[in-house]
Amino acid sequence: MADHKILVVEDSSIMRQLLVMALRRISGVTVLEASDGLEALKTIANEDLSLVFSDVNMPGMDGLKLVRMIRSDKRACEIPIVMVTTEGAKEDRDRALALGATAYISKPVQGAEVIDTACRLLGLPAGTPWN
Repeated sequence: MADHKILVVEDSSIMRQLLVMALRRISGVTVLEASDGLEALKTIANEDLSLVFSDVNMPGMDGLKLVRMIRSDKRACEIPIVMVTTEGAKEDRDRALALGATAYISKPVQGAEVIDTACRLLGLPAGTPWN
């Protein structure tokens, strides 16, 4: 059984797979996927998550609204949230952090940065074994 469950919320299947592949390299982690904020909320309601990585710009419910919804949910409000969006979107980054996002990663994502951020937020030591 995994020690940690991480949810990746991203509407682009290619970007979602890049994040998932990086995160699956961390030992003791199970990675779940959602293609938008609504699907993410269903997963959050049914799973005991340790961490969420979410895109900002998605159809339906965007990542900023997702952050608001998670932070207002008594059961999930403590889950760290990493926002992922384009470098030029400083306003998105500032709004996400103001709404309660824990960290921010710019696209194009680098696998090492994704892994380092996840390990830091999960309280795993630097140099945690990768699969």
